[in-house]
Amino acid sequence: MQTHEINNRFTEHFRGRGHTVVPSASLILDDPNLLFVNAGMVQFKPYFLGDAPAPYPRATSIQKCVRTADIDEVGKTTRHNTFFQMAGNFSFGDYFKEGAIEHAWSLVTNSRDSGGFGFDPDRIWVTVYEHDPEAEQLWQRISGLPPERIQRRDAHDNYWDMGVPGPGGPCSEIYYDRGPEYGKEGGPVVDEDRYIEIWNLVFMQDIRGEGSPKDGYPVLGELPTKNIDTGMGVERVACLLQGVENVYETDLVRPVIAKAEEFSGKRYGEEHADDVRFRVIADHMRSGMMLVSDGVTPSNETRGYVLRRLLRRVVRSTRLLGVHEPVLGEFTKVVRDAMSPGYPELAGDFDRIDSVIRNEEEAFLGTLSAGSKIFDTAVERTREQGAAQLPGSKAFQLHDTYGFPIDLTLEMAAERGLSVDEQGFRELMEQQRQRAKEDARSRKTAHGDLSTYRTLLDEHGATEFIGYTDLSSTSRVLGLLRDGAPVPVAGEGSRVELVLDRTPFYAEGGGQIADTGKLVGPGVELEVTDVQQAVPGLSVHRAKVLGGEVAVDTRLEAGVDAERRHAIARSHSATHLVHAAVRNAYGKRAAQAGSLNSPGRMRFDFTAPSAVSSDVLGGVEEEVNEYLQEDVEVDSYTTSMDRAMELGAVALFGEKYGDRVRVIDMGDYSRELCGGTHVGSIGQLGVVKLVNDSSVGSGVHRVEALVGMDAMRYINKEHMLVNELADRFKVKTEDLPERIDSMVTRLRDAEKELKQLRVAKVLQSAGELAGGAVDIDGVSLVAVRVADGVDGNSLRALSGEVRGKLGSRPSVVALFSADPDTGKVGFVVAASPGAQDRGVAAGELVPSFAAHIGGRGGGKAEMAQGGGSDPSGIDTAIEALRKELEQVVARA
Repeated sequence: MQTHEINNRFTEHFRGRGHTVVPSASLILDDPNLLFVNAGMVQFKPYFLGDAPAPYPRATSIQKCVRTADIDEVGKTTRHNTFFQMAGNFSFGDYFKEGAIEHAWSLVTNSRDSGGFGFDPDRIWVTVYEHDPEAEQLWQRISGLPPERIQRRDAHDNYWDMGVPGPGGPCSEIYYDRGPEYGKEGGPVVDEDRYIEIWNLVFMQDIRGEGSPKDGYPVLGELPTKNIDTGMGVERVACLLQGVENVYETDLVRPVIAKAEEFSGKRYGEEHADDVRFRVIADHMRSGMMLVSDGVTPSNETRGYVLRRLLRRVVRSTRLLGVHEPVLGEFTKVVRDAMSPGYPELAGDFDRIDSVIRNEEEAFLGTLSAGSKIFDTAVERTREQGAAQLPGSKAFQLHDTYGFPIDLTLEMAAERGLSVDEQGFRELMEQQRQRAKEDARSRKTAHGDLSTYRTLLDEHGATEFIGYTDLSSTSRVLGLLRDGAPVPVAGEGSRVELVLDRTPFYAEGGGQIADTGKLVGPGVELEVTDVQQAVPGLSVHRAKVLGGEVAVDTRLEAGVDAERRHAIARSHSATHLVHAAVRNAYGKRAAQAGSLNSPGRMRFDFTAPSAVSSDVLGGVEEEVNEYLQEDVEVDSYTTSMDRAMELGAVALFGEKYGDRVRVIDMGDYSRELCGGTHVGSIGQLGVVKLVNDSSVGSGVHRVEALVGMDAMRYINKEHMLVNELADRFKVKTEDLPERIDSMVTRLRDAEKELKQLRVAKVLQSAGELAGGAVDIDGVSLVAVRVADGVDGNSLRALSGEVRGKLGSRPSVVALFSADPDTGKVGFVVAASPGAQDRGVAAGELVPSFAAHIGGRGGGKAEMAQGGGSDPSGIDTAIEALRKELEQVVARA
């Protein structure tokens, strides 16, 4: 049974039992505890936590998940994966244990002809929480399982919670017996390799405190509404139904390995080390494509760093399999073909996804080359010190800075006859992991900190936002907080947070910064400096009490800074238009990757399929401003998500949308889902001026623009600057480029002439340099630092002149020069025929000194050259070369 069929059967089974089929959420959700969605229940957390009412009593989904805690273990075993699919069914105060058990048992054991999976009931085992006799009795009654195949386990195995205060409850797991050839008899409590878990049913009935029942802490009480959360591992079920050993051999994964076999000429299953690499490629390519599909782009921070690491591990694994040409573009096609029946966005957005991944591969191949140079330098320094082991700190630097895994460093070191201090490396890795865990723990306090806000939401309901139509209102203070704790009153000078029953203030979100303004009441005035949604639906106003006292239940006149709001609205509307123009220029591959809308200024990030030219950006600016002249009205309306998609509305990656969405129409030119504030008609923008563009990551480009009067002021300033330059050069403004080009040409000619004079002066010093030669056991050595700024060609010419002055005697000439502008070092080493007869080869002398100037180089016996980055090491390099020459001559 193919994986897509497994998913279809799961969905249809629960659809037929009254469940709403909910699409998989994006892998990126606004959750302080999670980098990526890692379980099927994540998108339903607001309903489980009580932050929002569930829109349906029961639901089912096939959720795409990514877990990255064990990236380094992927491939070493067949158990670890980063991307996987979790099929689940959920009940929000509807059915409970009996329903969950009945639904699961019928799907697992019903015949395939009747829509089930057709598992043999005699090979099914289940586990229950040791203090949950109700679940045990229900299993016996519903399934008819004998008591010995229902095993009790403690809280560590069969109790679930979120890891923070909130809901939890016992769980029951379904296992399948793969047979005696896979391990010992006795059920899952004896051997979980033979008895493989396929489904976990969580009975969410308790409220836990700071301590988890898993650690022996008591529950605080029962949930007022009991819920069901289940998760079936799709890949595990596929392994069993397809009769294969592990997930890497299933229908959605094995094709990637087959493509890697085709490239490398090696075969999966023949050698463990190669199998690890095949599995890394297969797992990480799936994960990488799914992350890019959901809007993640490679970078050196948070989610982007994880994606970068995944893709670079694929590149390294292909190289270790002997494949050195770019290949990720071929792997993306395989993943697309295998996964798109379940995730059509992989096909629909393939060009963009493929472009992002190819760009990252190209960038990493350059980084790999740079890291190899650092590795070579480390090897030389290790040898100079007479050691045979590369330091763990250097292996960690290669891993952390250049993305070299330890196995690649080990292999490269072995090729050079060195070992690696693995213990030192692993200690540094562990320190890094501990720092990451501390950071994660600090972020995991978020739900605990939100309890006060959730209480306010439960008591008073969501904040009514009237800011789309009104910039002022009379509002009542429902909650008042200082330092996160409720207070009844706050006096002058206090910084407080206020929850109002209704508000015209926009809370920061969707790239739009929050409104500011004033709250005024009898004898009290507050300045609002920020507005955030602490929990969905609840606007929290951060303010300073300028005078008087404010108390709970006080009625205040809320007023938004109107001029600032209008400027922000212009910027937000401009972002939509720039987005549309960029998509017109590059197609759907140019997807929004972030934005910031502030007064009079906007920033827009988008995934660029290739280098972004100034001509294209100029066209974008012109297209937007031409459209502004049509002064089209901006229309906003709420509709269903399906209808919005039918209308062609653009949804942004990583954003979470409900069944009802707000659409912003700017004619047929731009149609997006958006909750922000906008102008009434696009003519109100006045003018949009792009003022800056840059690359902010692999495949991600950023443009910044000014809008309205801010744009006009910028244009006027630029105009005045151009006029001033024209006045100084005594030309018309239209003749400025030609005049500047002429001046630049004259300056370059002058610099070239000066350089020729410097070279001539350097060449005149050949006799003086030859006169300073020192004798090394019959070989004349000239090793000096010449004048700064002498390029490689001039150094070679000078070395020839010095050798000529030395005549026929054996000689070595080594010349170094530093560039004062770049801080780089250039060098040339030349050996005469006589010196070569004494065993001297110029190219073999380079490794003895190159590390001292932070560089490398090479060449043949008669001539070698190279460069470095550390001019301060030139004197040390010269001394090292002299010592090496002494040893070479002595051995001859």
